[in-house]
Amino acid sequence: MSATNNAKSNDTANSYSDYLNRGELRISPLFCAFIEAEVLPDLDINAEDFWQHFSELLNEFTPRNKDLLLTRETMQTAIDQWHANQKDNQKDNKNKASDAEQIAFLREINYIADDVDDFTITTDNADDAIARIPGPQLVVPVKNARYALNATNARWGSLYDALYGTNVIESATATSGGYDAVRGAEVIRYVRQFLDQATPLTNGSHADASVYTIKNNTLVVTANSEQQALKNPEQFVGYTGHADAPSSILLKNNHLHIELLFDKNGVIGRDDAAGIQDIVLESAITTIQDCEDSVAAVDAEDKTLVYRNWLGLMRGTLQTSFKKGDKVLERGLSADREFLAPNGEAFSISGRSLLLVRNVGHLMTNDAVLDAEGEAIPEGIMDGIVTATIALYDMQKRNRLSNSTTGSMYIVKPKMHGPDEVKFTCDLFSKIEQQLAIPANSIKLGIMDEERRTSLNLKACIHAAKDRVIFINTGFLDRTGDEIHTAMEAGPILPKEKIKDADWISAYEASNVAIGLQCGFSGKAQIGKGMWAMPDEMKAMVETKDGHPKSGANCAWVPSPTAATLHVMHYHQTDVLAVQQKMLDQLTEQSEDYRQALVRIPVMAMPHSLDDKAIQQQLDNNNQGILGYVVRWINDGVGCSKVPNIHNVGLMEDRATLRISSQHVANWLHHNICTKDQVLESLQRMAVVVDGQNANDPSYHAMTADFDNSIAFKAACALIFEGKEQPSGYTEPLLHQMRRLQKLEMN
Repeated sequence: MSATNNAKSNDTANSYSDYLNRGELRISPLFCAFIEAEVLPDLDINAEDFWQHFSELLNEFTPRNKDLLLTRETMQTAIDQWHANQKDNQKDNKNKASDAEQIAFLREINYIADDVDDFTITTDNADDAIARIPGPQLVVPVKNARYALNATNARWGSLYDALYGTNVIESATATSGGYDAVRGAEVIRYVRQFLDQATPLTNGSHADASVYTIKNNTLVVTANSEQQALKNPEQFVGYTGHADAPSSILLKNNHLHIELLFDKNGVIGRDDAAGIQDIVLESAITTIQDCEDSVAAVDAEDKTLVYRNWLGLMRGTLQTSFKKGDKVLERGLSADREFLAPNGEAFSISGRSLLLVRNVGHLMTNDAVLDAEGEAIPEGIMDGIVTATIALYDMQKRNRLSNSTTGSMYIVKPKMHGPDEVKFTCDLFSKIEQQLAIPANSIKLGIMDEERRTSLNLKACIHAAKDRVIFINTGFLDRTGDEIHTAMEAGPILPKEKIKDADWISAYEASNVAIGLQCGFSGKAQIGKGMWAMPDEMKAMVETKDGHPKSGANCAWVPSPTAATLHVMHYHQTDVLAVQQKMLDQLTEQSEDYRQALVRIPVMAMPHSLDDKAIQQQLDNNNQGILGYVVRWINDGVGCSKVPNIHNVGLMEDRATLRISSQHVANWLHHNICTKDQVLESLQRMAVVVDGQNANDPSYHAMTADFDNSIAFKAACALIFEGKEQPSGYTEPLLHQMRRLQKLEMN
């Protein structure tokens, strides 16, 4: 099936006859008005020039985009045939192909590209938040202004609040209706222990402190009636208020700030010996404002909203209001935080997370703009020129609150397959830089290592972007979805919970860090790890996610501002840059060794050993998750949400989780582990469960009321029953098609 939004179908925002002509392009009136009235005037860019550049960009890059997608299909056909041949060989009692033989085949079809010589990335002008400050990273749908603002403002977070409001400390339970002093005392003890670990005193504990003051440019702490200093005096970097009685003290550990706030009249401070009201941590150092997996944007109306919020962030003017209880609250961007250095000189630290923007990949098209042939244009090209043009407000300092201090902008590009697709993106960015008259390599690139061909060619992918790359990461779910789809003909895939124990996944996680370090990322760029998917299970996160900084990754995704404040404690415990240096000292060239494991497909050796109960559990778990996510995507246009699983544990779901679940069931169907009737029966039964989980939502449209006419239910079925035919197993084509139908019904 086509991987585009069909430009011949009915538009949900306006009819195609209403489109406006701009040169050889036809533009949706809604999108056109946004660009010409809201984006361009204050940038002093002529609308005619903008659309001419847009047209030139499409003429040059659309044919290349199509060729890259055709290459994906051609390679997949060859891989399917190779696996079919392997099954025939096994029937003839020939040996199964070795890892080396599979690698040789993949080289033959150029799926594994030629290796590149050792090199070091030459990226410059990356902000410290990217290059030199390890810490948590948020990913948030930019389509939702409130979420976008919350994430941006999560650069600083209260550790007291994060601990008090979650299950990290279970020895006391907060009571409703007011502050629970017993639980508060548990939190304070926990935080004082954290301070003792991160910023220890020479002799004594922060738990015993009664006075914090500044004498002779040095922090002096009175504890147990004795004056103490910090064990590492250089950790004291600033304060507010008066030196003899500061309003706050700013400390620094492992490149991260800790602020002690004092208020002897506060609810907490009045009972604290030192008058500490709160401990605030520098938390979400960077945030990806997402136009892709966490967003449902299917037409000009949706894309305009996405871009308008990005515009508000880049101008520093984004605001929103929302109701909480009986109150209407206003939210905008946080101001910078002002301090005095120990010597009394004023300085500031950003009050906001450094923002990256994730554009969509190469696959989808969008009919907000039609090209000279009347076809919907590649959405990734549109994202590139529009988000970069909007970022000029920051790059040229035409905004109220700045993002980058170095004149850079940061685009994360997902779902690229191999170095040729990375080069295409870099060429696109170079052309956009020329059109916008900004310095070469001003647009930095984040490479999502989430497709099999990219993992097997990661070093070559980085080399293709060596002058502008600022980010690589691992994304287990999309990567697993691609693993399943690419190896669809290889055999039935392992049960989902066992895939994580397969050889390829540990090699994937290790190779990403090793190759990033080999290419010179330390101190220049981010090596990231994937999302913690259970936003309510913060105790488990705190107990386990310390593995990410210990692995040499200098950023990792978390699901909320609260999670960022909790996870950042791990970066105080582990000096990631020191870990990276130690790894570099020990590192040897291992890419070929990693490939041996990376090509081992997680198929079941004896699928017949699965009993009926195990098969049913897999189907029910997958189908419940698919339905729980899809019903919100189709009916409400929600691209990322906390969806209760079959055990009513809330999980963060987006298109990546949907991809793995739908491809897993499609694979089992293809290999006769289950039947279509079994899958349909499970889907209908799980729809009852999902409807029940949403029963308290008065706006919810139940699927079980009318299966035949529930577009959401039809979408879930199509994702499975048509899953084998979907390009790379992606969910976007079907989701977009069904969401547009739903919007038509709603209108």
